[in-house]
Amino acid sequence: LDLGLVIIDEEQRFGVKSKESLKHLRLNCDLLTLTATPIPRTLYMSLMQIRDFSVIDTPPENRLPIKTFVLEYDNDLIRQAILNEIKRKGQIYFVHNRILDIEKVRQRLSRGLPEQIKIGVVHGQMPARQIELTMMKFLNCQIDVFISP
Repeated sequence: LDLGLVIIDEEQRFGVKSKESLKHLRLNCDLLTLTATPIPRTLYMSLMQIRDFSVIDTPPENRLPIKTFVLEYDNDLIRQAILNEIKRKGQIYFVHNRILDIEKVRQRLSRGLPEQIKIGVVHGQMPARQIELTMMKFLNCQIDVFISP
């Protein structure tokens, strides 16, 4: 195989094992990964300067600015934020970085929300087909709250 460049788009769709199997290619060629939604592992690697990263900071025309808040964990605040997003016909991507207790997070969120709000969970230890089906449901607005590492 005589490659000079490997490009992976939407890196979050690949599991850690898949990405690790591509590592040997990096010895012989350049690797470029693209994503609009960095996964915690990739973000960490960039922040620790294990990986180089570039930011495209010119938004599409007429795009509203994204607001980011860093706060202490507060169930009531999270519940209200989810309800506000649902009210405006939006969806929620909830990042939780521990697979071991991700199901507890789903249960805790569902207890505080109306039954009609659909919650989906995806993580790298799930079968690939289940991950794909859940992601497609989120993409097709059949899931309101998407929890993933």
